[in-house]
Amino acid sequence: MDAAGVIDYQPKTYDRTPMANSYEKIELGSWSDFKALFDGNTYRSWAFRGQSDASWPLYSSLTRYLENFHVHQDNWVGQERRILRIFRRKAHLLGTQLPDNDDSFEWLALMQHHGAPTRLLDFTWSPHVAAFFALERATGSAAVWAICPPKLSTERFRTIRPSQETDAEEIGPWIRGNYERYFLPNQNKTVIIGEPHRMNQRLVAQSGTFVMPGVLNISVERIVADQCSHGAIVKIVLLQSLRRDAMKELYSMNITNATLFPGMDGLARSLGFELEFHWAFDPVTNEVYPGYRKD
Repeated sequence: MDAAGVIDYQPKTYDRTPMANSYEKIELGSWSDFKALFDGNTYRSWAFRGQSDASWPLYSSLTRYLENFHVHQDNWVGQERRILRIFRRKAHLLGTQLPDNDDSFEWLALMQHHGAPTRLLDFTWSPHVAAFFALERATGSAAVWAICPPKLSTERFRTIRPSQETDAEEIGPWIRGNYERYFLPNQNKTVIIGEPHRMNQRLVAQSGTFVMPGVLNISVERIVADQCSHGAIVKIVLLQSLRRDAMKELYSMNITNATLFPGMDGLARSLGFELEFHWAFDPVTNEVYPGYRKD
């Protein structure tokens, strides 16, 4: 699970109270419709997350783990703090390029990179990368969630900086101490988008970024819809009918697991789609392409 947010099991819906405000939903039935939607400036500089089941809400892996294994909510803060402390104490035995000890955001990004449950949700600045992660293993309708960073700021919290400089009004975890102050207490209904100053190889390959919620038991789409300005989040449902055309074109764009996950793991993961693909013929329909023959 990385920047585009692959989730391999069904999360629960933890907060079932009616949503104060809704969000826009767009349903697409063809890959040409998807390309047309992003052919322009409407979604420029938005962040995207692909999920292979359109019914799944936006919860972090940390929330899903705590809920699925029935950890009492009174213990969530302490247990989240505990696993970060454990990772910091032991990671030096396994790695050489480690974050500064007080840069909690970079530590969380490293934990996320290696599969630990954290409150980070993997997003990407590329709608095509998000579409790949949504569709690669989808067997029904998938979804790409889109969030507009400037619209996340509220009267209470400033969540985005206009430049690389920071100031005291920001709550972003890229400012040291802000994770412990604004996020770990699990009390602030806010969402931020950003990445640590030092990025790992997968974040670079996937044009990746992170979404971090200030509370764990409320889904990101609910927080954004209820707390932020209208139009801050959009759910784009991708019907199963567009998958084949989309995956073939994404493959031709060199958007594959092998490129998005540099290394042996990515190469191995990329072999799944190779079962559906061949340069000379269509393995699904058995159609032989002009100029080729099926050996």
